[in-house]
Amino acid sequence: MGYIGHYRFLPKGHRLRRNNEFVGLHESNDRPGKFSEKELQAELEKVRPGRQQESKKRKRSDLGSKKAHVPIWSRRVCLWDLEYWGKLKLRHNLNVMHIEKNICENLIGTILNLEGKTKDTLNARIDLQDLNIKDELKLRKEGNSYVMPWARYTLSKEQVVAFCQFLRELKFPDGFASNISRCTSANGTKVQGLKTHDCHILLQRILPAGMRGFLDSDIYQPIAELGMFFRELCSKTLNRDVLAEMKKEIPIILCKLEKIPPAFFDVMVHLAVHLPEEALLRGPVQYGWMYRVERRLCTLKRYVRNRARPEGSIAEAYVADECLTFCSKYMDDVETIFNRNPRNIGFSDEEAYGVDVFGHGFNFTSGYD
Repeated sequence: MGYIGHYRFLPKGHRLRRNNEFVGLHESNDRPGKFSEKELQAELEKVRPGRQQESKKRKRSDLGSKKAHVPIWSRRVCLWDLEYWGKLKLRHNLNVMHIEKNICENLIGTILNLEGKTKDTLNARIDLQDLNIKDELKLRKEGNSYVMPWARYTLSKEQVVAFCQFLRELKFPDGFASNISRCTSANGTKVQGLKTHDCHILLQRILPAGMRGFLDSDIYQPIAELGMFFRELCSKTLNRDVLAEMKKEIPIILCKLEKIPPAFFDVMVHLAVHLPEEALLRGPVQYGWMYRVERRLCTLKRYVRNRARPEGSIAEAYVADECLTFCSKYMDDVETIFNRNPRNIGFSDEEAYGVDVFGHGFNFTSGYD
């Protein structure tokens, strides 16, 4: 069973605390606290530096008096030897890019009921039986076999085909997104091969519009609110007051999702709770996610011609690229990347509208490959 219990992050007296059916599945209903510096050092002293200890999986029944005797961490990294490391407020940086990708893939796989991608599995239904929740989703015995009842948060085959057709017909401003229609299967029943930026666009822009009318309002609403949350979080500029409100809203959104598909949750979905607090400490997510690093690594990977000497191939191609860039800036009679026409060379309707904002050119395409 996935991570359940986001009601712990809700304020005291919130209405979802009173009617949430998952209350009682955890030891405490209070918001998780934070370690003080002394408590943190005491926990680190229980772990040997750099040595990986044996990790034994604990069952739900073992989480009790034994929990206090089990070390929280299995190893102690050498960064704790630095004097300032224990005083840092942000010792790690959650990558919003991969969190968006995992949440989007969980949503797409569960809603479209994709084999191998859905979180609504047989083991998840058995967990519902053990926890004695969600009676409408428990396995039903029919003769000598068991049947998984249909869930409201999954689409029928006709609805999946309609959603894939919606993805094929999408048009974006040139350079806004990739060609997402290539991610749909030939028969129009699957969405596969999504890249990180595809999930970024799907979660924030496409799912809130594409799932409207396919899902019930109590299921569609938290999905749309989750997309709006990430859209606000990924803004170029952030407001502290807005981040403080987002910090209060994200537990409510996750609690709404808990009431519908409990198998959807894993640790990556839970990490969304901590993103507004990290944004308050770090700033806009553009300074913390991996898009620029991943694109640069992709460029360096293309430089490799001799797999036995990758460093030499990268160095040689880098020097050649620098030489070509230097020469291109001094060649006016040859088409280079510095003097060629831009991609967005569409029409100009300034005279038709009479407003300068419509004077630039643009092209609508289905995306770039």
